[in-house]
Amino acid sequence: MPLRSLFADRSGSAGEQILSVLRAVRRHLAMDVGFVSEFVAGDRVFRVSDAGTAHNPVSVGAHAPLEQSFCYYVAKGLMPGLMQDAAEDPIASQMPVTRDLPVGAHLSVPLRHADGEAYGTLCCFSFTPDRTLTTRDLATLRLCADIVESILGKDRDAAREREAKRRRIADTIATEAVEMMFQPIYRTADDSLVAFEALARFAPRPGKGPDAWFADAAEVGLGEDLEFLALRKALRAFPALPAGTRLSVNLSPAALASPRLAAVLEGAPLDRVVIELTEHAAVASYEALRDALRPFRSRGLRLAIDDVGAGHATLRHVLDLAPEIIKLDMSLIRSIDAHSGRRALTEALTGYGRHIGCEIVAEGVETEAEYAVLRTIGVTRVQGFLTGRPMPLDAAAALPLCGPGAWQQRPLAG
Repeated sequence: MPLRSLFADRSGSAGEQILSVLRAVRRHLAMDVGFVSEFVAGDRVFRVSDAGTAHNPVSVGAHAPLEQSFCYYVAKGLMPGLMQDAAEDPIASQMPVTRDLPVGAHLSVPLRHADGEAYGTLCCFSFTPDRTLTTRDLATLRLCADIVESILGKDRDAAREREAKRRRIADTIATEAVEMMFQPIYRTADDSLVAFEALARFAPRPGKGPDAWFADAAEVGLGEDLEFLALRKALRAFPALPAGTRLSVNLSPAALASPRLAAVLEGAPLDRVVIELTEHAAVASYEALRDALRPFRSRGLRLAIDDVGAGHATLRHVLDLAPEIIKLDMSLIRSIDAHSGRRALTEALTGYGRHIGCEIVAEGVETEAEYAVLRTIGVTRVQGFLTGRPMPLDAAAALPLCGPGAWQQRPLAG
């Protein structure tokens, strides 16, 4: 893999690690210049360079035919890795670079793949000869080359993993291999069905739940594409859903602010659409996000802040985005009937939401005891395994809308 990719992220990247190793060994050996080269299509290309003087004759990116470089001959075993004075070596003394740089003392070790093939070198040289250099110094350089090889190996593995993720996500998008499930949301006042949350499901992979799929997509630059695919597939469910029920879908701040959102929402009944924003992705600019949402909200779209109570970011979302719906994180709801601290915080958030005119949805409701406490507190909506697991569209479409204990009449669903 070309080393140029190591410099995409200067902070904490493999390129910075290699530069640190190179600088340390150059200083330890008291050499004027150090560099890492790569062999590319018959050329030697400088990839990393460090010098102890104001003038560095080795420029990153410069290249020349391999046969015109010490790197080639050292890798081939035709030139020693240690030269106290390059002018004394029969091959080096005939090469223009020895005079042009100039090169006095020179140390070089090849960088090799696991199969032994050389793909570059780690080198240090001084402008004047140095009779104090020994094989121990060459061994030190070899140790540093081992470290560089390890850094590059890990970076290559990470690049392969990223490419595998990119291909997997791209294939999923191209084939629309996303299944939407629908979890019902009920009104606590009369147990009537009022909404569904659309949840994306993907081909089973060990350790890869939906959150991991979306995180991988964002990592490889396909986050918006995957989110909008899930949004389009969710919106297609409207004709089958019970009349009047709303549909809640999850989007990241980046997707919400994207100019592509308008096209995806074109033709959708916005007065029945709820967009859920979670704290898992940072909001770069609340003002920009408010501006992006304004035309949709003016046409009836509602904004929900998801996972409220799980972290401070969601409270900032509530304050700066004025949502119509607050969704309380399931960590607050779990065993709320037996946990006074969770009940107190839920009461405070519910009271605040009521004060600003928000609907309050409790997520992750699993027991009758939790449900009873939430009704007493004043939570207006509930969602969880007690009232209905995520289910296919046909099962969601068959749910009764209202009546005493409507959610208790639901058909069994997986």
